[in-house]
Amino acid sequence: MSLIRNVGTIGGLTLVSRVFGFARDILLARTLGAGGVADAWQLAFQLPNIFRRLFAEGAFASAFVPLFNRRMSAKGDLLDPDLSDARAFTGEVLAVLIPILIVFSALALIAMPWIAGLFANEGIEEDPELYDLAVLMARLTFPYLAFMSLATVFASILNSLSRFAAAAAAPILLNLCMLTVLVIGILQSDSIEVRRQIGFWLAIAVTVSGFLQMLWLGWWAHRQGFRIGLGRPRITPGVRELGMLILPAVLGAGVYQISRFIDLFFLSTLPDGAYTFLAMADRLNQLPLGIIGIALGTAILPSLSRFVAQDDQEGAFRLQSNAVELALLLTVPAAVALFFVGSAFTRAFYVGGAFTYADALQTGAVVSALVLGLPAYVLIKVLMPSFFARKDTRTPVYTAGGSLLVNIALNFLLVPRLGVVGLALAGSAAAWINCAGLYTILSLRGFYHLTPLALGRILRIGLASALMGAALWYALPYGTGWYAGSLFERIASVVGLVALGGTVFLVAAFALKVLDRKTINQLLRRPA
Repeated sequence: MSLIRNVGTIGGLTLVSRVFGFARDILLARTLGAGGVADAWQLAFQLPNIFRRLFAEGAFASAFVPLFNRRMSAKGDLLDPDLSDARAFTGEVLAVLIPILIVFSALALIAMPWIAGLFANEGIEEDPELYDLAVLMARLTFPYLAFMSLATVFASILNSLSRFAAAAAAPILLNLCMLTVLVIGILQSDSIEVRRQIGFWLAIAVTVSGFLQMLWLGWWAHRQGFRIGLGRPRITPGVRELGMLILPAVLGAGVYQISRFIDLFFLSTLPDGAYTFLAMADRLNQLPLGIIGIALGTAILPSLSRFVAQDDQEGAFRLQSNAVELALLLTVPAAVALFFVGSAFTRAFYVGGAFTYADALQTGAVVSALVLGLPAYVLIKVLMPSFFARKDTRTPVYTAGGSLLVNIALNFLLVPRLGVVGLALAGSAAAWINCAGLYTILSLRGFYHLTPLALGRILRIGLASALMGAALWYALPYGTGWYAGSLFERIASVVGLVALGGTVFLVAAFALKVLDRKTINQLLRRPA
């Protein structure tokens, strides 16, 4: 299957999940508003997700997939692999992973009052009932981490077998569980007590969704003939090798997650509502980031691992080049568009119920700051598999460490002056530092570099995006009265902006030969 088709499969299902997630956040804004219970909920939801990204989706997947692929292809070809060694290896890993998750989760639940208190803002700390609710919600959501860590094992197996659909569809279950609670909640009368009840049931919904995702992915792995037998925990050579790869990967992912914890710390110094403004803005940023970045990173890691295992450097270079160009083709125009129309979107989508017009304007300003780093975030996800495929999980630690130092310094400089917008700007700048470091090291090692042809196409992508941005900036004032108007006016304003931006970019892209038959054929080429 070609890169663009793999990305289409993952990205299409991720799009469905993100749309459900976007609907979830619209209802979340209208039922909980900004500040108070909303901030307490965002804090409780962030804690297990930070650890999930650290251990499960980050370190574990990046170390497990190359080792799994090596065992899968050792005795068979790519079309009919022998899974016996891979199956035994997975059983050994799970036998060690499950006890670790149980112990870690138990310790976190005990320490949760201290953990939540460390990152709670003044609005939460000064209200004892709200603080107790934040701790309770965090405890109720934390088992989600254990379930999703096991789900990641099954997702890694399916992705290695080029069965991307099931794993890409799994997050839809999270949004469906949360939407069920929110739909019931929005029908209730608006009061502090109702908001607290909604937060309580949302926390339960998160953990239930993790359990369902684990069952879903386990069932699909079973359907592919992957039946895993669990024995007693043993540090086998395979587990030891995985641990040696995971440790630097945890440190690398940990640097990023430390940055997330630092963000939580700075958020705790800001006025009530900052948690919510950042979370709602990040939802718009996550639409292209999740769809494009996750899809590309997930799609190329198994193929890159096979190219490296076969010592096919030309194939690895071609795949990496296609991924970088496709990432920029999709993210640069998305970032430019959201930079100009982010405030219009937040007004159209979020205003209503407990979420005010002023809340939407503040959220829109954060969107514009976040998307400045959008292409960099996606490129990081595209460049890192080149290290992981070569079992190099250390180098990303150094680049991430450098970006962390930049992020901390900029937070101290910008947050006191710009508030939550400064926090978003610091994160965007740090992402570009990380991206530049990864690319420079790959280029110096001879694994990947931008060719003159690729550089020319990237410059034309930037020009086409700039023309689109100019058109959106000119048109934006004409819809001012519609962005927070009636339902019809809101839909019409959003559709109009999307249609205008998309049309201008496509016309400019074809005129500048960013898109042509040769480029499309190259992207459609089968990578493995």
